[in-house]
Amino acid sequence: MKNHSEKLIYIEKDALNKLLNMNILELNKTHLRISVKQGGCSGMSYAMNFEDKMHIKNTDKVIDYGKFQIVCDNKSLLYVYGMSLNYKNDLIGGGFQFMNPNAVQTCGCGKSFSI
Repeated sequence: MKNHSEKLIYIEKDALNKLLNMNILELNKTHLRISVKQGGCSGMSYAMNFEDKMHIKNTDKVIDYGKFQIVCDNKSLLYVYGMSLNYKNDLIGGGFQFMNPNAVQTCGCGKSFSI
């Protein structure tokens, strides 16, 4: 993983392109909320969904990527700070991949972790 200290959460080029393409199908909502939920194989899991601007709270952190923004609540940000999001277009094991430097254990599914 690269060092992306200028961003709280970094989106690799392939992931950003995929998100922009998906966003067109989601009625041009320009914000992606990344959050952490209890559950999953390793105890915590990632959640992502598109949102419009009116659902962003004053306490949310917004990370700007030009045409696109990531939104993260403060509690989730504690767990994903420094994370890199990538996208692989592989038949097996493809999809979004979370590279989280805070995770001490991850599940084989790549969608859950523990700290």
